[in-house]
Amino acid sequence: SNYKEVFQLIPLKSYLVNSVIVTVTATAVQCAISSSAAYAFARLKFRGNHGFLLMILSGMMIPVQATVVPLYILFSKIGLVNTRISIILPLLISPLGIFIIKQYMQSIPKSYDEAAIIDGASQFQVFTKVILPMAKPSVVVVAMLTFVTSWNDFFRPLIFITSSEKMTLPIGMTVLNSLSRQSSISVILAGVVISSLPLILVFLKGQKYLIQGISMSGVKG
Repeated sequence: SNYKEVFQLIPLKSYLVNSVIVTVTATAVQCAISSSAAYAFARLKFRGNHGFLLMILSGMMIPVQATVVPLYILFSKIGLVNTRISIILPLLISPLGIFIIKQYMQSIPKSYDEAAIIDGASQFQVFTKVILPMAKPSVVVVAMLTFVTSWNDFFRPLIFITSSEKMTLPIGMTVLNSLSRQSSISVILAGVVISSLPLILVFLKGQKYLIQGISMSGVKG
C-alpha cells in the first residue's frame, strides 16, 4: 500500500523516465568520449600529450558549484534552461573517467598494437577491435561511476529545471518529502527504495569489473 501511495502522491513514472533518459545518455556518451581520449593519451604520441592531459585532469579541482552560474547564464542565452540537455551536457566529459581508462590502457602491452597494425588494421580498428575490448573493466568502472553520479545528481537539476514534468528522481524525492506531514514516513521510505533499486542492480551487474578495473588502473602511470 505504501508503494501505491508513492505513485499517487507524486508523478513518479515521469521522474523515473526523466532520470533514465538523462542517466543512460550521459553514461553512454561519457564512456565513448573518455575511452577515445584515453586511447589517444595512452597509446598515441603527439606534441603536448602530457600538457593536455594535465590540463584536463586539473578540471577535477574545480567544484561543481563554481560552474553552475556561468553554465546557467550560457544555457539561458541559448534557450536550454528547463530542458534535459542542460542536465546532460555537464556530465558528458569526466577527467576522472579519462584518467581511469588511460591508466588501464597503459598496462596493456604495445605488442598488441604493433601486431594489429602489421595485419593492416587502422588506428580506429586497433582502438575498437583490440584495445577497447581489453580495457572493458575500466570502461565498466567509468560507466558505473557515471551512472551513480547522474542518477543521484541533485544540484544541477535543482538549478536548471523549473517545470515539474521535467524533474528527475532526486528532485521528486524532495517533493515526496515535503508531503511527509500528509503521509507516514513509511511512504517516504518506499519512495527511497524505488529510487535506489536501479543503483543496486547496476552494482550487482558490474561488481566483478569494479574491483578489477580499479586495481588495474593503478598498475602503471
